[in-house]
Amino acid sequence: MNETAAQVAPLWTVDDTSLYLGVPIKTLYQWRWLGEGPPVRKVGRHLRYDPDEVQAWFRALDSGAA
Repeated sequence: MNETAAQVAPLWTVDDTSLYLGVPIKTLYQWRWLGEGPPVRKVGRHLRYDPDEVQAWFRALDSGAA
């Protein structure tokens, strides 16, 4: 891994996001299907979450913006 790649924060997997939010993996898939929950993107056939976006989504729950 070169120096630039080492400085990039990794994206979270469904497992990582589930652990951070304390919700079952099945809930994340259901939220995605319903168009709810934190923003998620497909990378190939894998779902990936940007940690900054997940944390911002979580903080917005208090304000009712999510």
